[in-house]
Amino acid sequence: MLSDIVTWIGAILGMLVLLAMACGAFVLDVDESRRAQEPMR
Repeated sequence: MLSDIVTWIGAILGMLVLLAMACGAFVLDVDESRRAQEPMR
């Protein structure tokens, strides 16, 4: 019983980490593309 709960908690935490990494990469890509469009001063 306890092992089932710990397994589910670990799986949910793993998915949250993957989602956080995906969102961070997306934000960095958008930021870089916006900087590339700006004319250099």
